Amino acid sequence: MRRVNAGEAASAGLYARGWEPPAEAVAAVRAILDDVRARGDDAVAEYTRRFDGVELRGGTRVKVPPYQQARALVAPEVATAFELARDRILAFHERQRAASHLQPEADGTVSGWLVEPLERVGLYVPGGSAVLSSSVLMNSIPAHVAGVREIVLCSPPDVRGGVSDAVLFACALCPWIGEVHAVGGAQAVAALAFGTRAIAPVEKIVGPGNLYVTEAKRQVYGTVGIDSLAGPSEVLVVADERARPEFVAGELLAQAEHDPRARVVAASPSRALLDRVQALLEGSFARETGRDDILEAALREGSWLVDCEDLEQAVEVANRFAPEHLSLQTADPWRWLGRIRHAGAIFVGDWTPVAAGDYLAGSNHVLPTSGAARFASGLRVADFTRTVSVVAYSRERMARDAGPLAALADFEGLRAHARTARLRAAAEGEA
Repeated sequence: MRRVNAGEAASAGLYARGWEPPAEAVAAVRAILDDVRARGDDAVAEYTRRFDGVELRGGTRVKVPPYQQARALVAPEVATAFELARDRILAFHERQRAASHLQPEADGTVSGWLVEPLERVGLYVPGGSAVLSSSVLMNSIPAHVAGVREIVLCSPPDVRGGVSDAVLFACALCPWIGEVHAVGGAQAVAALAFGTRAIAPVEKIVGPGNLYVTEAKRQVYGTVGIDSLAGPSEVLVVADERARPEFVAGELLAQAEHDPRARVVAASPSRALLDRVQALLEGSFARETGRDDILEAALREGSWLVDCEDLEQAVEVANRFAPEHLSLQTADPWRWLGRIRHAGAIFVGDWTPVAAGDYLAGSNHVLPTSGAARFASGLRVADFTRTVSVVAYSRERMARDAGPLAALADFEGLRAHARTARLRAAAEGEA
């Protein structure tokens, strides 16, 4: 791990950002996308056989069992926790629902907007070293609340050619998911974007994935919409001298266990606190999760302890880093909340672990990474809608606006635009 002063953070690589995949990954993904577009299901089956070692003899479609049957696939306490999470995520995202609005004015003109849901969206739920079945809830619920009519989910196949039991249970918990397909990787993104016989194309693809999934989403953008380019997990903890070192170190380890490329940071004016956090990260505390290899790589390459002059400087470090997750572990965290300009999600106070947002708090855990929190938001209901402007002029408004409208169009050299205004002005004069 790196121990730096705040003034040295930039030169130590703390603020590196953006999506820069290796050239070989870009080329490999392009080849897969082109092949799936050309050969459809045959290409999907070939890549599934090559990358997952699974023969899709019955196709990609997976049947979701009835809820009570699916519930038996996981431990009772897990099922109960998922049910609680679903209810809270639904309630949180219901508050984000936006309404259409048409505003009449005194002269009879009407203007406003319609909020329309997307027709069909694709959700990607990763497999790999941790099957993130919670992503089923996080991706599908805002789409459902938005009113999306068709929701299709893709997740890498297990050895049986289906999806994991945990993902299957989560799908049963979300009956608005109309299709489930056992296909992963760039080939899943290609199938969702371009369509095959088995999988009809979608309008938008959301959900996290590995390097190849994310690069595939980047390359199909424009053919479909995407939520974001999901880089490695991130957390930054702003802490003062009274923060509990095990709470601070615990948050760093919780994100580090996601990915060997994770980026984890603690910024504090308390050298003593950072000393204790460093000791925890270098001791047995960091070797109690069962994911030691991942943690070791993340802590070696992507961890920083930042000595700051005061909490104001620590908050500025956070704003410049723009973390996916920001934890405020200070005596008066609400004092600093309004000073945060860039973060995907903020977890306020000692008693709010980031994991609460990952699972039970109700907020969405699909968040911007790699500095994208400077200009992007976490997944929300608005990501599954389109806003369509509506304008209806009255004759009175058109008569008043014809002159200035034509003047602006003429100024920009668009004579036909100007003529549409003058034609109406002339027609009004004839009436």
